[in-house]
Amino acid sequence: MASRRINILARKDEILRITIDQYIATVAPVSSARISKECSLDLSSATVRNILAELEEEGYLTHPHTSAGRVPTQSGYRYYVDNFVNEIQLLEAEKHRIKEEYERETFEMETLLEKTSKVLSDMTHYTSIVSVDGWDHKLFCGGTSFIMGYPDYQDVNRDIRKIKNILAALDEKERLLEVINRDLAKRIDILIGREMECSDIDGCSLVVSKYKFNQGLSGRIAILGPIRMDYNRVISTLDYFSDLIGEIL
Repeated sequence: MASRRINILARKDEILRITIDQYIATVAPVSSARISKECSLDLSSATVRNILAELEEEGYLTHPHTSAGRVPTQSGYRYYVDNFVNEIQLLEAEKHRIKEEYERETFEMETLLEKTSKVLSDMTHYTSIVSVDGWDHKLFCGGTSFIMGYPDYQDVNRDIRKIKNILAALDEKERLLEVINRDLAKRIDILIGREMECSDIDGCSLVVSKYKFNQGLSGRIAILGPIRMDYNRVISTLDYFSDLIGEIL
């Protein structure tokens, strides 16, 4: 009986992971036919549809009224991040290119942090945020223009308010500092949607990490993007930069 239950949970996990992977990649509701094609398990279309219905009933998936495909809910993303996200390693060529950016010249502190925010946003195509402990109301943000290009925000009438709210939150640095300076549960922490407790950006996710310079200064680096972000890519990039910044100064 226990092994049968484990098998059922494994099937549900596989279906949920595929659904969210596909949605992150395509920003389109994911059909049962697509899931069946991607699934490594030998499941009938009827079984896939039943599992999708169960996942929807449990609150991990939902579906737009105009589509039979499923999209993740915030609870679905949280389960995905907690159970399926694995830190990938940046390619050596990418690491070399990043180091070259810093080796071209000697940086003062503020220039270094500005440079870091730019390189981070260029690497992830999301908005980057860099802070220094003790530097009140001082933030370095890069890639704010990427917000306008998120595929999630292409309905002008519906989404223009979301975009304005996100940009306003980035300008109100005190509120943003409160969010990124919370105690981290892990080396890299992920806040999804309403978990940020900031209504202006509750349609986004924030991935946060600490860094520390050799001479003692420390702070946070973060990536702000849509809930449908490439978490594997963002986590690996932040992990690399957390160590790299400390090596530079």
